[in-house]
Amino acid sequence: MSELGSFDNPVKFKDQDYDVLLQKCLKSAVLFSDTVFAANQSSLGIPVDPDPKKAVKWLRPKEITSNAVFVEGTMGTTDICQGQLGNCWLLAALSCLTMHPPLFVKVVPSGQSLSESYAGIFRFRFWQYGEWVEVVVDDRLPVREGRLLFSYSRTTNEFWSALVEKAYAKLIGSYGSLKGGIVSEGMEDFTGGIAYSLHVSSRPPRMLWRAITAALARSSLLSCFIQAASVKEIGSVTSEGLIKGHAYAITDTDKVQKASEEVLLLRLRNPWGFVEYCGPWSDKCQDWDFIDNAQKARLELAKVEDGEFWIGIEDFCRLFNTVEMCSVNPDSMSGEASDDTATPSWTLSSHQGTWVPMCSAGGSRRYPRSFWKNPQFQMILSEKDVDEYDYGEDEEGEEKKKKCTVLVELLQKYRRQKDKVHFLYIAFHIYKLQDKPGSLDQQFFSNNRPVARSGKYRSIRSVWRKVHLEPSSYVIVASTYRPNQQGEFFLRVYTKTGNIQGFQDFPCTNNYSVMVMSKPVLPEDLFRVQKWFDEKAGSVSISVPSMLEKDYELPLETCRQLIFGEDTGGRGRLNRAQAEKLLTSLRNLQSVFFQFDEDSSGTMSPFELSLALNAAGVECDNVVVQMLWERFGAGEQYLPFCGFVSCVARLQVLFGKSMTREFF
Repeated sequence: MSELGSFDNPVKFKDQDYDVLLQKCLKSAVLFSDTVFAANQSSLGIPVDPDPKKAVKWLRPKEITSNAVFVEGTMGTTDICQGQLGNCWLLAALSCLTMHPPLFVKVVPSGQSLSESYAGIFRFRFWQYGEWVEVVVDDRLPVREGRLLFSYSRTTNEFWSALVEKAYAKLIGSYGSLKGGIVSEGMEDFTGGIAYSLHVSSRPPRMLWRAITAALARSSLLSCFIQAASVKEIGSVTSEGLIKGHAYAITDTDKVQKASEEVLLLRLRNPWGFVEYCGPWSDKCQDWDFIDNAQKARLELAKVEDGEFWIGIEDFCRLFNTVEMCSVNPDSMSGEASDDTATPSWTLSSHQGTWVPMCSAGGSRRYPRSFWKNPQFQMILSEKDVDEYDYGEDEEGEEKKKKCTVLVELLQKYRRQKDKVHFLYIAFHIYKLQDKPGSLDQQFFSNNRPVARSGKYRSIRSVWRKVHLEPSSYVIVASTYRPNQQGEFFLRVYTKTGNIQGFQDFPCTNNYSVMVMSKPVLPEDLFRVQKWFDEKAGSVSISVPSMLEKDYELPLETCRQLIFGEDTGGRGRLNRAQAEKLLTSLRNLQSVFFQFDEDSSGTMSPFELSLALNAAGVECDNVVVQMLWERFGAGEQYLPFCGFVSCVARLQVLFGKSMTREFF
């Protein structure tokens, strides 16, 4: 069986197995009712309309229209119309998907019907952060005043697009969670490809047309929009009939001959299903009167208000700002025509990560004391490849010569939850390692600049960059703009054939004699321990708090951790030699702690925990430090001395008796 999470073996969302549920419903002759995404207000995720006449009912397709079908004829771009939800970004991506049947059947598996083997259950598949996920839904759809509330088809008895929208809403959390977004999100989740933006002004019109044509030929999904100058402008209609801040699908390119002039055209689709462009080469424009019927038939020109229209490339470049592309294969991302039909070979490495406040959420380079605590991923590039082309996506001013081609994308996860969108400002930086591989500390980042980066921090789901790097070892640092912001992310890196990527955890190392046991027992400590044992008449359970300065007394639980780390023969008691060594070790740890208690508050920043442990002779990777902080920091902003001692005590157990002999 294929690996779990692959397209052939997708993850079952909420452990709902389509085949099992289908057979159960067919056997019982009861239509499927989904309890996970129930037909209620919570699934809608939008405010209740106070007008009783506008109450939402959940109806199955055949309750809406008697001749309901899953799909009428073939699926096409005009099947999808936007309802009363601001999710044009999703529907534009879905319109693009219909242009590529091999990609479409990945999202909408074939063989589903409202008649044959019908049980009120349907399944759809979406890519989610490195995995394909299968989502099942029942076919109860929200209806208001007799009409579908959200997505619908121009063919009124067709329901496949409404069911895809419902499945995606279930995956995200609710219909309300789909409001507002960037079309690249939908493109990536429908294909598993990498989406990126191309500024229309970056290329001359005819060159842009060729790039779009080549991208469509390579099964890339394309969309475009007009940038709104302000929030108030979003949704406003221009004099040419175009909507600002609105996602249009680019569904085709072609050219016609008008007298001696060759006109390059793009076909666009408005997910609303109406409100069309009214400028040159629009449906009812007189320009078409000068084009012969054969050309119009080839273009399938339809002079109807269906949201789809043609526009000349020069007018497109004048009116639109951005083109969004999504390529399933990195070789398609150039958007240029190519005669190379060989199967491209790339190496993909992907990694799941988290930003944990007070531990691994170090923020941007503006916060040098914590930036180095962000998650770090090592990358080893061993061989140069032959890609010397620069299509505008590489770092500005990059020298043209053979290097290692690398494409990196950072995606933040699960930010469309609880009926709202809250994307963090994210970016990544790539640093070249100067010495042997290892976790990079604050000094490294203070003394070195990144060799590549994703660009400015942006509040969007994903950022990416294609760069050419010299063969060497590198570290990718993923970060949010501000420190201490909780979040999860997915990092994927493509490299060309011949390169070896080595992503590894930086291991814990120990050099315990550096600090903790470098000093002999002080005479006053010898006297204190001797007096204690004389008073207690022999080997006893020792109260560590009384051995330290008053401001640094340890709680009883920390004392127990220290004592249990010693070889007491199971008695929970220390002999005099053990007590002397323990007190000396604690004083030395206290000296380390003083270095990072800059304001003499008795606490230190948790971002400095690794540095403090290093000063004590222990180097830990971020995973171990994060576990220590979650256990002993308890989510607080500052770490007290007792917390630091508890971390060391836990490491004592982690490393075993070798640590016991050196530390205590």
